[in-house]
Amino acid sequence: MIAYDELMAFERETQALAQISGRLGWDQETMMPRGATEQRSEEIAAISGVIHARRTDARVGDWLAAIDDSKLHAVGQANMRHIRRAYRRTLRIPADLASEQAKLHSIAQGVWAEAREAEDFSAFAPTLMQVLDMKREEAAALADGGDLYDALLDDYEPEAKAADLEAMFGALRPRLIALRERVLGAANQPAALDHQFGQQTQMKLTRELARTFGYDFAHGRVDKAVHPFSSGSGQDVRITTRTTPRDPFNCFYSTIHEVGHGCYEQNIDSAYLLTPLGQGVSMGVHESQSRIYENQIGRGQAFTGWLYEQMKEAFGDFGVADAQAFYGTVNRVNSGYIRTEADEIHYNLHVLLRFDLERAMIAGDLSVTDLPDAWNQRFEADFGVAVDKPSNGCLQDVHWSVGLFGYFPTYTLGNVYAGCLNKAMRAATPDLDTGLAVGDTSAATGWLRENVQQHGGLFKPREVIEKACGFVPSEAPLLEYLEAKFGAIYKI
Repeated sequence: MIAYDELMAFERETQALAQISGRLGWDQETMMPRGATEQRSEEIAAISGVIHARRTDARVGDWLAAIDDSKLHAVGQANMRHIRRAYRRTLRIPADLASEQAKLHSIAQGVWAEAREAEDFSAFAPTLMQVLDMKREEAAALADGGDLYDALLDDYEPEAKAADLEAMFGALRPRLIALRERVLGAANQPAALDHQFGQQTQMKLTRELARTFGYDFAHGRVDKAVHPFSSGSGQDVRITTRTTPRDPFNCFYSTIHEVGHGCYEQNIDSAYLLTPLGQGVSMGVHESQSRIYENQIGRGQAFTGWLYEQMKEAFGDFGVADAQAFYGTVNRVNSGYIRTEADEIHYNLHVLLRFDLERAMIAGDLSVTDLPDAWNQRFEADFGVAVDKPSNGCLQDVHWSVGLFGYFPTYTLGNVYAGCLNKAMRAATPDLDTGLAVGDTSAATGWLRENVQQHGGLFKPREVIEKACGFVPSEAPLLEYLEAKFGAIYKI
């Protein structure tokens, strides 16, 4: 127990440094002066080097060797599972590579943002090549002769395999495309919003929505960023959103989505603070929370009825006749370019495109210079629309600029998990919509807190979902939910 206690004290300090590093990233996205990018890259590289050194410290190996996991309680065993895994993975990555990656990713993020604004992929391509080369070097170090992409995927979804996801996604894609075609060909088409929505009023209402879903402002805040995201865990969990004058749903549902992430982190058992268990167990499970908050709850007919009244009070008459019409407008399907703005049918098609392309890049089957053409061809095949400019195509996401290869598939895995959780949650709380119709999300968010969020990293990712649902997760509940929901809205 002495070795365990010493290891956990050391780990607590490492976790605190990681939180500081995350705060630097949050600041870069929200408040940092534009001219500070070069200095910030040095700062992030420096702290990344310190964290890497701590995670490969020889004392960690000595402590691990001295600890008999079988003599620990369940929480201790879970902590050891995470620490042993992280130690093995971190030892395989050279310290200079970790530091250089951190520096490059900070710079690349700025290069990507400028290239996106200028609609010039060629300005970003050389930097992306550097990022890709370093990620392939990292993957080779981690894979130990195995699949390079699986090695990167394991960072975000431990024990997941690309081949298994490919089979799951292969079952999703044809039914999603078929549903999209039936919906877009239907005679009944909900109207789009056609109104100007004040951005200050949007931010006021979006903060109220965050509170409605249980986000704790005593331990968090909402700011604006180009690309909405959440950051932090425990007692400091921050989220961002964005506003568009003619599309308040962009703001409101980005906020609800990020609140799902934020509430997961805020609701983890406080006893796990600054330990490996004190954060979401995987990005797939994390995404299950953001997507079920945003879609199955936030875009459901009961909750949109309440939101309609809130929007009328905030904006006056905005051209939608009643709550039923508003429900259709909120869930309107169209073949848009932007993943974060996509409806529930198209969203996963966006992700599957990225999953296939980044796997090909990591495998060396797709070059960076060929990426725009590959993207545009796949997009037109799946969406029936030609990409008009790079910011609507392969420059729209920040992920590749900061080296997040292997991250994208967790979005669709999260949707699959959300479909399973929604089925189980509604079976357990059949009167759920009664509260949602008056803006009371507590039954839904309470069920998720009790069955998923409080556990943090105590269980393995798939185990969390299986325990919450009582069945093995699959794509079937998500497809059934989508086909039923949009079949009713579009009368098909």
